[in-house]
This record gives sequence, structure tokens and C-alpha cells, in this order.
Amino acid sequence: MPSQEEVLEALKQVRFPGLSRDIVSFGFIHDLRVDDGSVIFTVRFQTENPAVGQQIARDAEAAVRALPGVTNVHVSLDIGARQQSAAPAGQGGILPGVKYKIAVASGKGGVGKSTVSTNLALALRTLGYTVGLLDADIYGPSQQMMLGIEGRPQIDESDEKIMPMENHGIKTMSLGLITDPDTPVIWRGPMVMKALDQFLTDVKWGELDFMIIDLPPGTGDAQLTMTQKVPLTGAVVVTTPQDVALIDARKGLAMFRKVNVPVIGIVENMSYFICRHCGEREEIFGHGGGRKTAEMLGVPFLGEVPLDPKVVVGGDSGEPIVIAAPESTAAEAFRDLARSVVKQIENGTIGHTHDHDHDHHHDHDHAHAH
Repeated sequence: MPSQEEVLEALKQVRFPGLSRDIVSFGFIHDLRVDDGSVIFTVRFQTENPAVGQQIARDAEAAVRALPGVTNVHVSLDIGARQQSAAPAGQGGILPGVKYKIAVASGKGGVGKSTVSTNLALALRTLGYTVGLLDADIYGPSQQMMLGIEGRPQIDESDEKIMPMENHGIKTMSLGLITDPDTPVIWRGPMVMKALDQFLTDVKWGELDFMIIDLPPGTGDAQLTMTQKVPLTGAVVVTTPQDVALIDARKGLAMFRKVNVPVIGIVENMSYFICRHCGEREEIFGHGGGRKTAEMLGVPFLGEVPLDPKVVVGGDSGEPIVIAAPESTAAEAFRDLARSVVKQIENGTIGHTHDHDHDHHHDHDHAHAH
């Protein structure tokens, strides 16, 4: 007869689909009882996707059944849907006044994901949309620097909510605004989730057309928190042309598919370099990898952003390239990216958020292709 410890050890082999963490460390296992050869337990967590719950329950049952001495396994599945998903726009819930919530993600670091997030937000602003930027990159928050924001957020005395900081017409919230920039953040998973929870529920975001959420690179706690708590409209995956980056992009795509978040498409950053002396286009990292990966995986290709020293300078100085050099090729590439994202969302080819009946001031025809 197995002990409770042995059963939990077996359950640690079961991962949340698309992520590297197991269901025991996430705290999903409840009411575990071992009675002779019978094992009874409940798998409890919140999700919008019943298929994920059923897969975890099946995997958990199989893992326990494989233990010597187990004759019978009974798994109860408790996957209460998130309360806020049923709330109509403007009536409570997570980010109730935000129409489209878009995660920007990458399978690995160093591909310019935060640069793409900032410039995408600014490009959407130049197209006439109201935009917020949530820096969910807990371990490497950079949006306050890229948007040129200093100081600390204020608290609204009337409801004790945090007021987002604002620059270039973008409302933003970042851990970098509330921690010492010289102190590394060494946090465990639950603390990360608590911080992100506060950014979602305690910040006064107000009415926005778009919320761009800059996720940390890879697949871990912050990504799970966001996909579980926020009814995301979709995700933009950032890659570079090299094959190794594309392998990581595939991992990111697989994660979003498993947690039922539609992938809006892939954008290829650092796609090519324009020589400042002769104007020639140099493809220093190869070319076409992002488009090829998008086609292979059946997701839209959202465009190519060139490698331009002005992009880096703009990010460091708080004047991103869409603002600092709007006529540059890179700024035009970011505006094209913004147009592509809007087009993907508003032609109905990807999943809509639960508040899609909230009227948009551009009054597009929402064709549902379901």
C-alpha cells in the first residue's frame, strides 16, 4: 500500500500543459486519502478551458495507478470558471474597462520582446486607440525606463487604488516603478502571482481599447497567472531570424495553445540591418525564419522589424523609436505590426474576449468566424 508521500511524489510527474511546473507545486491537489489500495483526491484550480482540467485529471490518475499496490483511483475534478469571465463589460471582473488584452511573449530572452511591447503600444496609440501597458516581466521590468517614467505611482484616496503612471499617452504599471532599480528581485512563485494580481485588480486602468501585457520570457508562473486570471484576446510571439530562437518561439506557441489563448501571430524582430552609410539592407541573422515558422505552425506572420541602433537609443532614453523617429523604417514596421494586430482581432479570425460587445470607437464590423 503506497503512502501519501509516495502518491504526491507520483503526482509531481504531472505537469500543467505547456508549462514546466507540476500540479503538486501549484497546489492543485486537495483532500488526498489513501485507504488500502484505494487512492482518492481532488484536482482543484480555475480555468476557462475544461479540456485542460480533463487532461490533468487523466494524467494524474494514470500516474497514481502506476504505483505498486494501487488497486483503485478516484479523481474529483473541480475547475470553477473564473468569476470575472462572466461579468459584462464595465461590471466588475478583471480589467473590466479594457476591450482587448494582448500578451507579448517570447520563448527566450534577448529577442527584444519589451522593445516590441513598448513600440506596439505606442503605434496603437498613433492609430487613435487608447492603450495601457502592463509590465508583467517581474524579474526584468524595463517599461518605466523605455517610456521615460520617473517617480512613484500615487494612490487615489477615494478608493485606495493605484493610479497608473503615464507618458507618451500610454498608461503603464511596472514593478520597476515600485522597487529599487538596483536591487535584484528574488521572488518565489506565489509572490510573483500576488504582485501580478495587484497590477490587475488594484490599479485604476479605466476604459482602454488595448492593454499590452509584456510577459517575462519563457514559460512559467507569470505566464500561467496571466493566462488563468485574464481573459486574454490573444498573444503576439516575438522571435528573431535564427533557428535557435525559432525553436524557442515554438515552445511559446505550444504553451498558449495548451492554455487556450489564441495566438495572434509571430513578429520577427532584428529581422535585417539597414547600413546607415549606404542604405543597403543586410540580413545579418539570415532571413525569413519567422515567416517560415508562422507558415509551418499555421499562425499569421505579423511582420519584420529591422535592427536599427535608433531603436536601442530610443529605448534607453525613454523616447521609443515610434515617437523619436516616426519616419524611420523601424517605426513604420511597428505601425504595420499594430495594423496587423488590429486586423487579426477585428476580422474575427481569432478568439474574442468575453467583453467583445463593448462598442469600439472605430466602429468596425465584428465578423465572427467561429
